[in-house]
Amino acid sequence: MRGRREYQILATRPLFLPALPPRTTSVEFVWAPGMSKSQKQKCVDNLHAVASAKSIAPVLEVSSKSREALGVSLSAFNLKLSFSGRSFPVECAFQGAKVFEHGGPFTDLHAALPWDAKRDPRLKSSGCLLRFSFFGEDWPLQPTTAFYDWLYITALLQKTRENPAVGEALLRYAAFSDIEFNPEKSLNCQARSVALWVALTRAGLPVPETKGEFLALVTSPRRIETQAPLF
Repeated sequence: MRGRREYQILATRPLFLPALPPRTTSVEFVWAPGMSKSQKQKCVDNLHAVASAKSIAPVLEVSSKSREALGVSLSAFNLKLSFSGRSFPVECAFQGAKVFEHGGPFTDLHAALPWDAKRDPRLKSSGCLLRFSFFGEDWPLQPTTAFYDWLYITALLQKTRENPAVGEALLRYAAFSDIEFNPEKSLNCQARSVALWVALTRAGLPVPETKGEFLALVTSPRRIETQAPLF
């Protein structure tokens, strides 16, 4: 009797390397099927093992599936943004700022749980996305990830000011991943935003805090390449 042949499922995910704009490299690895956190973490392990074999290490998984507390804390579901006297997760800030043809911004989502905010049916039933509006300030859809990156980086800047050890830890990583991010299905990625913050910090450049400054940065033709320090 012949033994049952086992097939491996391969997947490809990007790693984000600190640069301006963030530089990506695609990594193919063995995917562990299943929706559980433990299966997702096996996928992260496999992704990072291949990255290490390509001399890209260490890599931080930035998501709720990370094995490291730092990566979990920096998930957009957990990272808090303080703005206009309020505090809410980055995910809620982002979803609550969307303006569609037939509705929005749905600012009540700022007070929702992150999963509820992301799955709110109005985000699917209100027509085409037109722009973002955050506390009265409008953001265009282009550059594609500018608004999300600004929200996330502003929250990260606040966190590193409150706890400098977080920033010091991030500067030790060579790249960042988000196992849930599939560039064929999504545009914005928290790992990309972290890589951009690290690039600016390593280069000694101020992290833009206003819309105008941030858009000027991301539309600038200049490029920044950085390398992780050796420890």
